[in-house]
Amino acid sequence: MYNTILVPIDISEDILTDNAIKHAEYLAKIANAKVHLFHSVPDISRFSVNYSYHYDLLSAFAKKAITNSEEELQKVVERIDLPKDKVSFSVAFGSPRDKVLSTAREINADLIIVGSRRPDISTHLLGSNASGIVGYANISVLVVR
Repeated sequence: MYNTILVPIDISEDILTDNAIKHAEYLAKIANAKVHLFHSVPDISRFSVNYSYHYDLLSAFAKKAITNSEEELQKVVERIDLPKDKVSFSVAFGSPRDKVLSTAREINADLIIVGSRRPDISTHLLGSNASGIVGYANISVLVVR
């Protein structure tokens, strides 16, 4: 049924991550699919203009944030109950929605499993990453709560 499942996670959200991974493990075992974990480091460059950050500082920040995220994702990968050749991960710097969708295309994902909180007024007013992914994805998206 599925060949490649993309699981975008926020490494600071353990409960959402664990819920999404449980579903990914289950479906991957049934379909003998690969699971790709993905984390997007938010792009702060649009805010930096207001604070006159130097480009080198942003570059150093991005590199450090990506390295830290890769280390945290590796810890998550080690907890997944799938053969290691069936699990991969990546980190990118930028908008979560856009990076998830581009990663899905790059790895030929046929399912995205994303964790989401129950909606509240702030989610409806500000939008959420899960909502953006569902709205723009051209493949199936499973939202796990």
